[in-house]
Amino acid sequence: MKIIFSCFVLALALAAGGVSAWAQTETASGVSVEKDIALLRRDIRADKKQLIAMNLTLTEDEATKFWPVYDQYVAEMTKHNDDFYGLIKDYVANQKVLTDAQATTFLKRWAEVQVQQAQTRQKYVPLVEKVIPPRKAALFFQVDRRLWALLDIQVAAQLPLIVQ
Repeated sequence: MKIIFSCFVLALALAAGGVSAWAQTETASGVSVEKDIALLRRDIRADKKQLIAMNLTLTEDEATKFWPVYDQYVAEMTKHNDDFYGLIKDYVANQKVLTDAQATTFLKRWAEVQVQQAQTRQKYVPLVEKVIPPRKAALFFQVDRRLWALLDIQVAAQLPLIVQ
């Protein structure tokens, strides 16, 4: 129940936040999409850790071992997410004049980022299972994926489709 409520709260925050500005190259105040994305990502990272902590009941010993592994996982995932948001930035800037070659490159890069994210999750499953019981590890990855799925939905809903 906690995760459902937490995801709902996060979804509302994302909907109310600067996500809609991604569909434009600049907001009304002239702040770039890049700054909007950076602010949103910072807020999500802080909220995400708190939501995971709310949903993943850890003993003191488990917490001592888990959070450093979590921080390493987040650092690796952040690199992939940097690539993803770079793609979004490029897409938003060029979506009205996107050539077929650019569209192909965009799709390939997007798919590569998704594969890299999945590979990083796969790499961390045994690492997380070494520090917390497998059921808690599974719960962690469920919560983590749901939170990123919410963000993916928000981003997808706000990005303009390619005009044919």
